[in-house]
Amino acid sequence: MMWKFRSASDSGGHPHLVSLNGNKGRQTWKFDPTAGTPEQRANVEQLRADFTANRHKQHHSADELLRLQCANKIANKKYSPRTDPLREGEVPTAQRVEEHLKGAISFYECLQQDDGHFPGDYGGPMFLMPGLVIALYTCEVLEQVLEPEARKEMVRYLHNHQNPDGGFGLHIEGESTMFGTGLSYVTMRLLGEGPDQQQTVAARNWIHSRGGATYITSWGKFWLAVLGVYSWDGQNPLPPEMWLLPFSKWSGIGMMHPGRYWCHCRMVYLAMSYIYGSRGTCKETPLTAAIRQELYPMPYSSINWDAARNQIAKEDLYYPHPIIQDILWWTLYKAEALLLGSSLRKAALNEVIRHVHYEDANTRYLDIGPVNKVINMLCCWLEDPTSLAFKK
Repeated sequence: MMWKFRSASDSGGHPHLVSLNGNKGRQTWKFDPTAGTPEQRANVEQLRADFTANRHKQHHSADELLRLQCANKIANKKYSPRTDPLREGEVPTAQRVEEHLKGAISFYECLQQDDGHFPGDYGGPMFLMPGLVIALYTCEVLEQVLEPEARKEMVRYLHNHQNPDGGFGLHIEGESTMFGTGLSYVTMRLLGEGPDQQQTVAARNWIHSRGGATYITSWGKFWLAVLGVYSWDGQNPLPPEMWLLPFSKWSGIGMMHPGRYWCHCRMVYLAMSYIYGSRGTCKETPLTAAIRQELYPMPYSSINWDAARNQIAKEDLYYPHPIIQDILWWTLYKAEALLLGSSLRKAALNEVIRHVHYEDANTRYLDIGPVNKVINMLCCWLEDPTSLAFKK
């Protein structure tokens, strides 16, 4: 059983996939239970076993499965220089240097796809996949979008990047953080891992030993609130009304308009503010009810959510809030009771979703990055679960 790499695939002519260049550069993997010879399948399993055995030393996959599918081209590459090592003190000749340069170029020619692009793993950050899984689960399409074999590989990925102390880092080479561990724990559970399996027990112990998931970072609080396993009252405000401020600099206050933020920051908080402002939350299920109890070392009903707003694990704290920021958060937190459900809030949500649709249309639903991609999708689902915008 093998995964096959597909370059520039149109997913069988999917009606919602739009491209102006014939999908050049698009990378997809498709599971094929009949693909590969017995020898190739054995090679795949050996590569997996070797990576797992060395996962704490070599964190990156090095695209081994992709290179395996290019093995025939690599074996027959145009230039194959000699591989014997230089003797101690030996200076390579110009001819030998040239041979190895040609060999390196030949190797990369074998990896280049017919559409011209060089594929590669987009791995590293440990907070991308959790957002996708939580959003799909909330929209009730997790099993529709992710086939069983895909979910299995996602779990394998999480197991391979769990640190020896049971936690997960911000990225695959990072020390354990509450952000990485909390979201990875939830992701494992949503993908079918039980609460008593070795990996989930280790992650949960790491979380509990540091006070529980109330000590997760702001983005972590957001995603847990979306899933319904953390209260929105424990989230520092993300008021969509900010998008109603005048943009012009001459107004003075226009300098605070979020449209002036750095692009990635702007696009993420745009969509986040819509979900916060509408309290977009996953419908409770037996699984989310169980996760809600598992994330905290104390009864969920006893948590002080006002205090939880500013709680953060020491592993996640890069720089403490200045007092002026805490005063601003407190003021907006108290004002939220007046804004929620008001006509001003409705106007702000309409303005925000308009910008979300702009971003989707301008990027043909790719969006600026994977973080706001799934949050935009969730916004569209909250606005209308049957909409074309959500399906795209």
